Amino acid sequence: MNQESPYPIGTPGKKWGETEINAWSALQTIKRHYADEVLAKIEKLKASFAVEQYGALSSNPERYPLFVVKTKNWKDNLPNVLITGGVHGYETSGVQGALRFLKNDAQEFESKFNFVAAPCLSPWGYETINRWNPLAVDPNRSFRAESPSEEASLILHHLEAWSIQFLAHFDLHETTDTDNTEFRPALASRDAVVQDRWDIPDGFYTVGDGAKPTPRFQAAVIQSVESVTHITPPIDGKIIGEPLEQWGVIHYDAGPLGLCMGMTKAPFVTTTEVYPDSPQVDDESCIAAQVAAVTGGLNYLSQQEEK
Repeated sequence: MNQESPYPIGTPGKKWGETEINAWSALQTIKRHYADEVLAKIEKLKASFAVEQYGALSSNPERYPLFVVKTKNWKDNLPNVLITGGVHGYETSGVQGALRFLKNDAQEFESKFNFVAAPCLSPWGYETINRWNPLAVDPNRSFRAESPSEEASLILHHLEAWSIQFLAHFDLHETTDTDNTEFRPALASRDAVVQDRWDIPDGFYTVGDGAKPTPRFQAAVIQSVESVTHITPPIDGKIIGEPLEQWGVIHYDAGPLGLCMGMTKAPFVTTTEVYPDSPQVDDESCIAAQVAAVTGGLNYLSQQEEK
């Protein structure tokens, strides 16, 4: 068990208030550009998809507009699939994987599914490479009524207003070494709770919703990804401290935790996790793994629809 050095913001044993949150936010800097890396790619998708703005971050509405990409020729008789990326802005392959799937693979499946994709839910987090939003709130613990996260509430309200049912939801994530070097120490300081370093899993795995397990669906996702990159091996039968449900799969109780994968009533949901700092992968293979996760799940669902 390795303890981190005291975080530079906050007083040990005291939770952050507005002063500490403002100090933390002031330290964050722009490291890459949402307009170049995300919005430009969404713009190119307009030839094949309907693109709709569902809001903008109040911190800078012009810089951070929010978009969903939808099937252009929507068919009411087809099942609907939701894809989300960038709930945590620093999780690059989730954002780029969603965009890559839309560009290269979605049309292959449009005879069987309608798609709704929100490729980058947290653009400020994307630019500053952060897990949190500017108010030091984790969007992926905030998908609930009266959410403290603007990123979560905006997409929730959009989907609720549209009032459609989803068959599946793919929520694309990754875990980087900064969980230990930055985000867990910041969390310990913010909440005045000890956070130990943890062993970040080397490989790809998925998190299913323990309230509605779908082992064959998860297995199809894992099998597809195995053709692209390695799957996380368990340690003592666990991944990130959670019992292994099957090869490469653990469960969380999505609803009570306010996780993005729990924001709809879709019966088939999965949260992907990639480790981009592994010596066995590069940026491209991480993006390819995210795409493979979606296509693997869709191929399974296609077969079920045909039965």
